[in-house]
Amino acid sequence: MATEESKACLDNAVRLFREKFGGEPTVAACAPGRVNLIGEHTDYCNGFVFPMALEKVTVIVGRRIDGEKCRVVSSAEGISGDRLVEFKRPSASTPLEPDESRPWYCYFFGVVAGFDENKGNIPAFEAAISTCVPLGGGLSSSAALEVATYTFLEGLCPDLPRRSGAEKALVCQKAEHRFANVPCGIMDQFIASLGEAGHALLIDCKPEPSSRLVKLSDPNVVIVVINSNVKHNLGSSEYPKRFQSCKDAAKILGKDSLREVTMDELLAKKDQLSDVEFRRARHVISEIQRTLAAVAALEANDLDKFGKLMDASHNSLKDDYNVTCKELDELVVLARKVPGVYGSRMTGGGFGGCTVTLVKKDSVDALFKAVKEGYPAGDCFATAAGSGASLLSL
Repeated sequence: MATEESKACLDNAVRLFREKFGGEPTVAACAPGRVNLIGEHTDYCNGFVFPMALEKVTVIVGRRIDGEKCRVVSSAEGISGDRLVEFKRPSASTPLEPDESRPWYCYFFGVVAGFDENKGNIPAFEAAISTCVPLGGGLSSSAALEVATYTFLEGLCPDLPRRSGAEKALVCQKAEHRFANVPCGIMDQFIASLGEAGHALLIDCKPEPSSRLVKLSDPNVVIVVINSNVKHNLGSSEYPKRFQSCKDAAKILGKDSLREVTMDELLAKKDQLSDVEFRRARHVISEIQRTLAAVAALEANDLDKFGKLMDASHNSLKDDYNVTCKELDELVVLARKVPGVYGSRMTGGGFGGCTVTLVKKDSVDALFKAVKEGYPAGDCFATAAGSGASLLSL
């Protein structure tokens, strides 16, 4: 956590803790947001994804206290309801349950409940949360919160058995399923747990996930994230529909998941699928192929090919998966017109949020200028591949 922004995030968390609870925190942890370079809406189909950790992080600081009540406060923007919440430390007799009146904190509650499966080993604590990961921007602020929470609890409970990074990610994914009611894949929690600076992570999202690091540290190339600053409400209702369409298509095709279906098999049984099921399946199957081809292109330093695959990914998300929106499409068109841009696409769940662009370092200023003039509501930032979750020194 070396950037000025992330250091400021830690300072803000400590300041908030002092204001709300008095005294000093003794434990600090962080976890990053992520940007997915390619491989969108494939993780819940057991496919491949290729994210990298951002340098933007969520930070949690806190300390053990006596008694049975835990208290947590956040400075994150966009939270509905109370910013300071109290709850009884979880145990077999008083397990933590989802609280629909506090939707943002459900991600936190879910991890606290899953950390030791409500066995009562977590002490009462006070904690303060600060983040520089934009909420609702498609950069996985939810997984950053989940994995930061888990890492904070590791620091708070050093005598409890440790899980591997992959096991930690699975606990956090389960928390999102159960407490936030989002049927997400494993990508976001995996990269937040296992990311390494200077690398992207190819994740095989099969039922027993695996991953490998891929170097991403060419000093002449930059990843630029552009936030559209729009979030259409369709996202919460349409995401489960996409999930179900993929599940239905796989069943009709006689497979457990679309990961197992080839394009030839899909085309041979096109008449057995509805138009929507066919197009959803075509996106997933082709996107899995694009992701593997993109990783091979990056390892061969063929950035032109990588960029073309990014472009094709966006077009498929727009035409077959129908998860882009006018604003995202505008940003992609703007970026692609800038000399030195290899490729650009939406990233995240869609219906708003962000785009990701691979661009020559010398062309970053021109890209920022084009966005400022053509889409004044957008916010741009350039980023290197950041690190995964860690405990921090106070």
